[in-house]
Amino acid sequence: MKPLAVIVGFGGINAAGRSSSHHGYRRTIIDTLQADATDATMLALAGLMGIEGELDDAKRRHILEHTLIRGLEPELVDAGQAAWNCRARLADGRGPISFDIAQRDLPQPLPQGWSAGPAAAGRVQVTVDDGAEVLFPVTRPLAVSAAGQLPTGFDPKALYPARGHPRAVQIALFAANDALGSLGIPWSTVMRHVAPDKVSVYAGSALGQLDQEGTGGLLASRYRGMRPTSKQVPMGLAEMPADFINAYLLGSVGTTGHNMGACATFLYNLRHGMFDIESGRSRIALVGGAEAPLSPDVIEGLATMGALGTDQALLELDRHLGRTEPDLRRACRPFAENCGFTIAEGAQYVVLMDDALALELGATVHGAVTDVLVHADGYKKSISSPGIGNYITFAKAVARAMRDFGDDAVRRRSFVQAHGTGTPQNRVTESQILNGVAAAFGIEDWPVAAIKCFVGHTMAAAGGDQLASSLGVFTDGVLPGISTIDAVAADVERDHLRISPDPLQREVAEWDVSFLNSKGFGGNNATATIASSRVAMDWIEQRHGSGALAKWRDHNETTVRQAGRWDHALTAGTAEIVYRFDYEVRSENDVHIEDGIMHIAGLPPIRLVD
Repeated sequence: MKPLAVIVGFGGINAAGRSSSHHGYRRTIIDTLQADATDATMLALAGLMGIEGELDDAKRRHILEHTLIRGLEPELVDAGQAAWNCRARLADGRGPISFDIAQRDLPQPLPQGWSAGPAAAGRVQVTVDDGAEVLFPVTRPLAVSAAGQLPTGFDPKALYPARGHPRAVQIALFAANDALGSLGIPWSTVMRHVAPDKVSVYAGSALGQLDQEGTGGLLASRYRGMRPTSKQVPMGLAEMPADFINAYLLGSVGTTGHNMGACATFLYNLRHGMFDIESGRSRIALVGGAEAPLSPDVIEGLATMGALGTDQALLELDRHLGRTEPDLRRACRPFAENCGFTIAEGAQYVVLMDDALALELGATVHGAVTDVLVHADGYKKSISSPGIGNYITFAKAVARAMRDFGDDAVRRRSFVQAHGTGTPQNRVTESQILNGVAAAFGIEDWPVAAIKCFVGHTMAAAGGDQLASSLGVFTDGVLPGISTIDAVAADVERDHLRISPDPLQREVAEWDVSFLNSKGFGGNNATATIASSRVAMDWIEQRHGSGALAKWRDHNETTVRQAGRWDHALTAGTAEIVYRFDYEVRSENDVHIEDGIMHIAGLPPIRLVD
């Protein structure tokens, strides 16, 4: 039998909080929760946000107001006073200009037309013959001030020795630790059952690291009168999150890589992890994406493209309500009257195993990845315009799911995690695809969710946001509504779809399948099919027998307890984030080959030919 890629751990961080133990998902359905689940989610958020003591009404209100999409907070980006350089030309055609500056600031060599007098008391008189182009440092407000930010007070660089790491790398390390902690099985135990070359890591960013510590700082350094640092080039590489996970968290010598696909990046990486498991090349895979794009440069660039919902456009949407300020909490409005997407930061990771290994280790099976389809758009009028590729990925995913799960499961017990960016173009094109496929396969009133209405668009992590939310639906039975909308736009096709601001609550057994849809910039389309835990375990029992399942249950009790301890430690603020710098470093001198087997000091042997 071809191995089944089962999800045995998941973790991450976005504007809704951390993903492990479904806390981030439950923040998006918090109004539907029972008191004990609400308290657990609030406590988990308080632990992230550094809020101590008993949670009174004021603290709970603070938590709610400082999670999900909201106005940019000055500690991260001061949207009202973004640093700028204003270009100007002085006294062109009006004779020489004189000024004095500190001798240490005198440019060398002198620009053309400059002359400098003798230094006196550390200062120099400069004369410019005729005209000079200058840059004046100023500040000005950004056109966009809403974003999906991590919960206020959460500081990933305080959790380990960050040493000037870009923010995406910082949150990637937290998210990967969270996923491994949720596994409930120590990594050292896993590696006693898996050959070192049977591990895969696929992770990275879509934009790369564009803050000061990465490519953003590198490219801006000369214009800010600074020198590039030795770290900015390597730290800016898009696959750096995977590199850090291999080198400082797992110590992995297995397969690694990063498949960039704009907004579909997470699903591209998930596809690689699934293929490695199904082919037997790997027995365990850590898959993820991380993005930290909240910088004035990125925000201004996307706003110039017309991609982001500006404050003014948001205000115009609600002018009929008499508003005088934009409603930043409702900046992202998928499938409604809207004006652009909402940029966000976040990281999501999942741990995949083959089903035999999951049984052997007693791992908790949260679901299974059964398919990930990827197709391009073909010829395009504009690189940013949507095309036909997503129609292919989505139709194939549904057709194959009907083959694998049965018609009834797809028609009655499935739901869609829409790309749902909140742009006018997306609401039309994606609804056409979803509605058209539903009609073709006889699906009525198909439930559609859009997680970006809560957390914004996290780029490389966006598919992971959808996946984490889907695992929550399979556990709690509540599909989040698109809570930021009042009504569906008139140009949205929805004859066969259920698109609603209200959550949809069913029994857990009534959810079998989730379709994760991604329509990426440039024609990078992907659709993934995720089976519920219940369905995955039914398949595992059919494949391995009830006896194997009984043994698994005995082992799994310990796994569940260990995962619970991780959850408790994160909530209490006592969890240790693994970051092993300069730890058990090996070189070529630690390697030798004998009889077709590679021996590496401290690691199990690796067969060069299986």
